[in-house]
Amino acid sequence: MRIVDVREITQPIASPIRNAYIDFSKMTTSLVAVVTDVIRDGRRVVGYGFNSNGRYGQGGLIRERFAARLLEADPKSLINDAGDNLDPDRAWAAMMTNEKPGGHGERSVAVGTLDMAIWDATAKIAGKPLFRLLAERHGLQANPRVFVYAAGGYYYPGKDDDALRAEMRSYLDRGYSVVKMKIGGASLAEDRRRIEAVLSEIGGDAQLAVDANGRFDLETAIAYAKALREYPLFWYEEAGDPLDYALQAALAEFYPGPMATGENLFSHQDARNLLRHGGMRPDRDWLQFDCALSYGLCEYQRTLAALKVAGWAWNRCVPHGGHQMSLNIAAGLGLGGNESYPDLFQPYGGFPDTVRVENSFITMPDLPGIGFEGKSDLIKVMRELAE
Repeated sequence: MRIVDVREITQPIASPIRNAYIDFSKMTTSLVAVVTDVIRDGRRVVGYGFNSNGRYGQGGLIRERFAARLLEADPKSLINDAGDNLDPDRAWAAMMTNEKPGGHGERSVAVGTLDMAIWDATAKIAGKPLFRLLAERHGLQANPRVFVYAAGGYYYPGKDDDALRAEMRSYLDRGYSVVKMKIGGASLAEDRRRIEAVLSEIGGDAQLAVDANGRFDLETAIAYAKALREYPLFWYEEAGDPLDYALQAALAEFYPGPMATGENLFSHQDARNLLRHGGMRPDRDWLQFDCALSYGLCEYQRTLAALKVAGWAWNRCVPHGGHQMSLNIAAGLGLGGNESYPDLFQPYGGFPDTVRVENSFITMPDLPGIGFEGKSDLIKVMRELAE
């Protein structure tokens, strides 16, 4: 049993949308295929992975450092003790050979992309959905029913309040009862008008979360907090720079409602510092760490261990990214849910074709691995890379 090849291609996921900080007109992602010599159901087992939106493709790092280390490693060093499957932790250690501590920037995305593919292959070799494999390893009962919310509400050329309202109504029509929109890319007065338009549209049928994408300084974050606390929001997300823990802590004094952050923290050390110094409140706030951006599931389990030490329940995690990897972690380890992009970043976002959203919950199908094979548009692109 061995990894015989690692393939990578940089793919566009561009869109004319923008949030408060960046536009997505040149956004890319890395798609990888980890090819093994194992045969299941007459087909070679291939694990697939990609990085989440908001960070660009990592082709150079993947090809020159991390994939190369996997292929150069003694194949036996990447296998579990029983000799019947890959060992994702050993593969992770091989990828991180000769990497200094710290520096959790783009390399965390490259490793997370490959880690996703390795876990996909591992679960396929075991013949199990990843969420059930994870639950077994942690001595937990898997729950295939997962909360999801619809993320959208981006700024878009020519998009007025009526178009924003129609977008949010379309999410409700597709089964979501929690929706999210962007703020911070316009004036506070304009954003208040946009929020009120959405709240008027969704009424009591859904709840609204807002996301500033780290745009604000402390003064602006507080000004928004004072305005936003007048609305029944699901959460106020990432007001300031993700590493400005003092800003986040100060904001809690002005915003009694739920806040959310963490999608741009890329290691268990960063997550631990947020909990130590960021003033986050375990009874109401939400953590959005995304395994695909933060060294993958191997590191994510270390992050969850840090949460436990800090007194946080794992169900306060609702990962960023809208991908099936986090859905599997949520179902297997009891996270609070997952983000979803119903209309964006396709074919990488969304669910297997048979999955439907009902009252903001989906039920995971029993597909081996992460479940990419159940999403026809996505698996087509993946198999083109692998085969």
